[in-house]
Amino acid sequence: MPASNQSFFENVLRYFDHAAALTGLPKGLLDQIKYCNSIYHFKFPLRNPDGSVEVISAWRVEHSHHKLPVKGGIRFSPDANEDEVMALAALMTYKCAIVDVPFGGAKGAVQIDAGKYTAEQMERVTRRYTHELVKKNCIGPGIDVPAPDYGTGEREMAWIADTYMAINTGHLDALACVTGKPVTQGGIRGRREATGRGVFYALREACAQKDDMKALGLTSGLEGKRVAIQGLGNVGYHAAKFCREGGATVVAIAEREGAILNTRGLNEDQVLQHKKETGSILNSPGATNLPGSNDVLESECDVLIPAALENQITAENAPRIKAKIVLEAANGPTTPEGEAILQEKGVFVIPDIYANAGGVTVSYFEWLKNLSHVRFGRMGKRYQETMENRMLRAIEIATGKQFSESDRSAIVRGADELDLVNSGLEETMAVAYHEMRDTQLRNPKIKDLRTSAFLNAIEKIARAYMELGIFP
Repeated sequence: MPASNQSFFENVLRYFDHAAALTGLPKGLLDQIKYCNSIYHFKFPLRNPDGSVEVISAWRVEHSHHKLPVKGGIRFSPDANEDEVMALAALMTYKCAIVDVPFGGAKGAVQIDAGKYTAEQMERVTRRYTHELVKKNCIGPGIDVPAPDYGTGEREMAWIADTYMAINTGHLDALACVTGKPVTQGGIRGRREATGRGVFYALREACAQKDDMKALGLTSGLEGKRVAIQGLGNVGYHAAKFCREGGATVVAIAEREGAILNTRGLNEDQVLQHKKETGSILNSPGATNLPGSNDVLESECDVLIPAALENQITAENAPRIKAKIVLEAANGPTTPEGEAILQEKGVFVIPDIYANAGGVTVSYFEWLKNLSHVRFGRMGKRYQETMENRMLRAIEIATGKQFSESDRSAIVRGADELDLVNSGLEETMAVAYHEMRDTQLRNPKIKDLRTSAFLNAIEKIARAYMELGIFP
């Protein structure tokens, strides 16, 4: 099949094969890691208000059972298809391995345009989808734990949890059957912005490496970096917010209807408010409209963040990309052909299987919270503050100087749930980045972070299978 006609899943397989060739692992083991373990495609009817009935297609793909439960989001999209779900499930497997989250990979989808249906209809669809997963044993705290993805959010996760608990009455850990729930329904603080925050941590870690930035002709640190973002959904919005607050300048933003540019800087909140008022980001105050939504990919910037859908950077437009760094916030935004051109141009690509792992990392924290039945920080916050107050008091006695109330308030602060979640996410992203970078530096055959990320993931999964005694 010509490369230009290859599917999303085939693109993932190509990346896998490139890294797997460096491992020396037996073919049988690599094939076990490579392909999807189970694919569940089902259909169910939906009655419309006018009395007509349509049949909805849906999927749940479990890519790897090397660790349980498997984990992966559910997307509602009219363009959803089996190949896409397989690819996303595979990426979830590698993503979890890269950041040391103890899940196998999975993904789900419902082929539906949620914007064309009422909230009542979407609730029926979501609950029916959950019933189908229960029937096939494809959901449960120790089996398969879905999460939000494109087209879904906290509302849908709450419906899934409620449906699962209604079927499994008395199940103590039932809330852990899904993550991304509202905080009032067993969710965790920081989950909504987790993927965008993880993208920011990934960029900050990369920009802190002086030698790498020097090779790109950039200074170290985020300060002054010009950032262009494709997609102002949940991930793109929060990535823009944290990058701007971290010292970068967001110069361009794209949505489906088009793109806007302001070299002096855009404020994502103002842009989003304008979109809510007018239905479009175009004509935002102080910004210049760009002709097409994909023009942001070719804008003048230091960092390009594709935060929309897959296959956005291709062999056709890669030669025109001017960014020095491509930070993949979306899943699969760069095709292998497009990446080959970026490498020839010396563009530094921070791959999706690492960069957007913030969501699954904090989902892991939510799952742990649901299993432990206690809010993070609840047991230690006051104790920590008491000990810090005692320390300050001892310093005051020893020095004869008194801390002001403002200084005391700034120093004495026990960690609450959000503090701990963000701290855990920051640590996870930092450690994983240096694991990838160290792998690349140790192996002269590796020229890019994506290959080192896949290599790390493959070797971790292989160890899990060998420790199970399945492979010698």
